[in-house]
Amino acid sequence: MEQSRAKFLKSLLLGATSVPILVEACSKSNESGGTSSGTSGSSTSGTGGTTPTGCYTSPTETAGPYPYDLSKNSAIFRTDITEGKTGVPLTLTLTIVNSNNNCAVISGARVDIWHCDKDGYYSEYSNTGYLGTQDNTGKTFLRGIQLSDANGQVTFKTIYPGWYSGRACHMHIEVFVNSVLKLTSQIAFPDSVTSTVYSSSLYSTHGQNSTTNAKDSILSDSYNSETVTITGDTTSGYAATLKVGVPL
Repeated sequence: MEQSRAKFLKSLLLGATSVPILVEACSKSNESGGTSSGTSGSSTSGTGGTTPTGCYTSPTETAGPYPYDLSKNSAIFRTDITEGKTGVPLTLTLTIVNSNNNCAVISGARVDIWHCDKDGYYSEYSNTGYLGTQDNTGKTFLRGIQLSDANGQVTFKTIYPGWYSGRACHMHIEVFVNSVLKLTSQIAFPDSVTSTVYSSSLYSTHGQNSTTNAKDSILSDSYNSETVTITGDTTSGYAATLKVGVPL
């Protein structure tokens, strides 16, 4: 509790400054949509990480400094969100479940995801990173929306996310039910897989990220329930799955 309170106070102090800081703007917050709760059940080892079994509510996380509502753009309701961005291919399948009803699947939920490219830049914003400042306003790469099917699932074809200073590899997710925001969270990746990807040819120029899940300001206290189960390699690409518990 004291650690979370310290993070919150720190974010308030930094938010008062005139210069936006990417890392601190992504600090953990419980003010976004959704309700965080502890996990229940045992744990099971996935490739490169540990994820809990049983029914649980996915942790509530900050939407970060780069959310962008594109729900009125019908072209964003899509499976392939790459828009020509290069990187190690990643197919991400999310199963949306009701954590207040024995994790029964939720069909028709609107699922928004977004993440940075292999160099750490987001679409729709002007970002400063290791390649300097890039103005990507008006671009929509690596953002997408889908409605969950009868099995509660959505599948996105994308690339493995890159990184920026202070944050571990991650994606952002929002889940809406009946047009009401029910969960804002983040998706984590096993450190060992991330290290392998960042050693591959398309990512190696940027180098390895020293921030692991356990050191991340957002994920450190919750990544066990946010880390995907993943298979594949840097040549053929990866397939990742995650259960997302939404309290209804």
